[in-house]
Amino acid sequence: MSLIALNKPFGTICQFSPHETRSSLGDCVKTPGVYPAGRLDADSEGLLLLTDDGALQARIAEPRHKLVKRYWAQVEGAPDEAALTRLANGVDIGGHVTQPCRTAFVDQSDTDALWPRTPPIRYRAAIPTTWIELAITEGKNRQVRRMTAAVGFPTLRLVRVAIGALDIFTLGLAPGESVEVESRAPWQRVR
Repeated sequence: MSLIALNKPFGTICQFSPHETRSSLGDCVKTPGVYPAGRLDADSEGLLLLTDDGALQARIAEPRHKLVKRYWAQVEGAPDEAALTRLANGVDIGGHVTQPCRTAFVDQSDTDALWPRTPPIRYRAAIPTTWIELAITEGKNRQVRRMTAAVGFPTLRLVRVAIGALDIFTLGLAPGESVEVESRAPWQRVR
């Protein structure tokens, strides 16, 4: 049984088959027979787990297992505590109200651990950006982006920094790098 942690680069699609205009997981991971346990859209970066074990894939990806996934979102504007509280309590993202989640501001010095994005986000001198963290157990399509937009702060950059207790910084992976990790480790029990 294999479990691979990948730092999915910006612009890479979550499929192994080649794509005409984008890189795919096959450009990053050469291990045969593994599939992503959950997805990150092409515009999102960070930790993605791949496995050849269907039960483990379900344990990681399915919301009923409540495995926490932490995201750092660089949003346009300067949200206040009230905006974070709204996110934490659940917001309507168009036909679905999100489950309660944990939210926090990310200290600017902590973002120094992130790699530069290529291409960089758009920069506008008159509009500040702020990094926030959301720890969710759901996985609706583009959920974090839809959540931040629902409270008036569109996401400019989105990085999944952790799944359970596995985090991208401890793993030390640069974009496109992967490493095999213990598949039955205690990291799965973290909430």
